[in-house]
Amino acid sequence: MELNTPQNQMGLIVAILIITMIGVAVGRLPRLRMNRATIALSGATLLVLLGAMPLSQAYTSLDLDTLLLLLAMMIIIANLQIAGFFRLVGHHVMHWARSPRQLLALIMAASGLLSALFLNDTIVLMFTPLVLEITLALRRNPLPYLIGLAVSANIGSAATITGNPQNMIIGIASGLSYARFAARLLPVAVVGLLIAWLILLLIYREEFREHSMTRPPLGAVKWQKPLLTKGCIAVLFMLVNLFSGMPIPLSALAAAALLLITRRLKPERVFREMDWSLLIFFSGLFVVTGSIEAAGLSEKIFRWIEPVADRGVASLSITSALLSNLVSNVPAVLLFRPIIPHFARPEQAWLTLAMATTLAGNLTLLGSVANLIVAESAKQRGVLLSFREYLRAGVPITLLTLLWGILWLTLTA
Repeated sequence: MELNTPQNQMGLIVAILIITMIGVAVGRLPRLRMNRATIALSGATLLVLLGAMPLSQAYTSLDLDTLLLLLAMMIIIANLQIAGFFRLVGHHVMHWARSPRQLLALIMAASGLLSALFLNDTIVLMFTPLVLEITLALRRNPLPYLIGLAVSANIGSAATITGNPQNMIIGIASGLSYARFAARLLPVAVVGLLIAWLILLLIYREEFREHSMTRPPLGAVKWQKPLLTKGCIAVLFMLVNLFSGMPIPLSALAAAALLLITRRLKPERVFREMDWSLLIFFSGLFVVTGSIEAAGLSEKIFRWIEPVADRGVASLSITSALLSNLVSNVPAVLLFRPIIPHFARPEQAWLTLAMATTLAGNLTLLGSVANLIVAESAKQRGVLLSFREYLRAGVPITLLTLLWGILWLTLTA
């Protein structure tokens, strides 16, 4: 189709933006074998071709700090995975449990803590097979434990900048230190985990009625001591740098570089474990949202959102939570990114955005990638976690944890 007028061209640009955002939110497009990464990259390319922004401006729209932080974290996680760190943690969690309630609590605590340090998607990817193996061996209902794993990964990831992709974007854009961010949102995550645990106990009362259980014999866990030791040292090194005020991307990159200096592990093996599609997804989304700004649409969005969202923690939380469930949390944060600096209290707005977009991911099975990973991994092993089943716990957990987050950020403003 030939574009004869600027109005036609703008209409096509808006159409591509809408289709891209819908595809990113749903995770696919009808009759096409595309995922979020390919949808974002294709949409970004089409927008540049249509003149939404020149190629040089598309380059500048890439947030290199966020991409570098994401790359470094993936290198660290890959090394820990190869070393057997996540298998070892899961083994100990199952070994310490003495009752169904303790088993759920330990799964959620481990998932929440590790998701605060690393990407939540990685944690559920590592833990879902182990949770299924143990619960089925115990002849327990695996569904509450799987839901507990998913929601705790999302809740725990709210505590830090490195917990999930949207927090990485917020941490870089806001300029908040790692320590400041954690100090404000760690209480939200800790109490949120407790709320989620109690709700699951209430909903699945029959499953947790017993006060003891017989544990199955656990096989030996394969792990590499030298690599695991080095990985733990690298993570400690990163945390010290993060809390001392070193730039966040540089702190993670320094730890990643330390792990890449090795005589034991081939680089190819590390790179095979990394989710390169996540970097492609982010790069595409940066260009897509940059196109929104270049086309002047972000100003219109700001005029529509600002009167509602900039009325305090509660209004911004509700607005961002709704938007997260419409377009997914990462695109929602990118849409808010140019708007938040104009709010009356930017720091509180950034923290509210991080809290609300993360906790909103627990509302439905489609609310976060972590939820989908758990459901798909369980389905491959013959366990169906349906949309309706998840909704039973997801709705009350989301509403109550959001309420707690709003209350905490309001009282500590």
